Amino acid sequence: MTTNNPYNFLPLQPTGRNENDTANTYAPEDMIKIYEQQFLIQVPEDKLTEFLPALKAFYDIDNHTLDVSAIIFDAIADSAIIYNHKIKVGDYQLLGGLVEEAIEYDEDDTSADSVEGEEIQAYTLECQRKFFINDIEIPYHFNLFIYGDGYSTLTKKDTVLEKMYWFVRGRFEEDLLDEAEDNDSLASINKQLAELGIRAMDLTTIDEMVSYVENSIIDDAMVDELNRLLDDAE
Repeated sequence: MTTNNPYNFLPLQPTGRNENDTANTYAPEDMIKIYEQQFLIQVPEDKLTEFLPALKAFYDIDNHTLDVSAIIFDAIADSAIIYNHKIKVGDYQLLGGLVEEAIEYDEDDTSADSVEGEEIQAYTLECQRKFFINDIEIPYHFNLFIYGDGYSTLTKKDTVLEKMYWFVRGRFEEDLLDEAEDNDSLASINKQLAELGIRAMDLTTIDEMVSYVENSIIDDAMVDELNRLLDDAE
């Protein structure tokens, strides 16, 4: 491994050499670190063509090693790389207990299971999920509305990650267009990210970040705990 390190690459210990003695080999967890650095290290535009050769020279690896590092990342990493940012889902927290709600039968509902005058049992619950963008923790608060076998969420609008969610929704959902002017702008969001030490994001990056969040806020462990709470409530 060369000592020339203009990009502050992480020092990693090789485990040996490959069969043809053309490149170093590394432990899987270190292969993930090599893969991440390809995207997360900020490189000046005039140095972009020099960056990848410098990374390969520093670790004494070849293109095959980089290909394998991508496969390992996809297989075992607990985070996602979205363009030049890394996002990881953290722990959840249920804030308070279930709040019982009552939904009256909708007389326009013609489903076979509906009975006129019947109240549908429902609950609301305040929740929080931690996320990490480039290893910086950002909380995400939402209210969970549980009714029958279904649920919906309502995101708050306090942290920058929550504001990113409303920014995306306001751009794409017709019924929210009138309220979109109340949402933070792209410039405002990037200013708040910069204050946290996170580089700016473009529209596509924010869209994919929000998609990752929406797919991650409720996991199997949280569902199991919710089911226990519902069983106790009944």
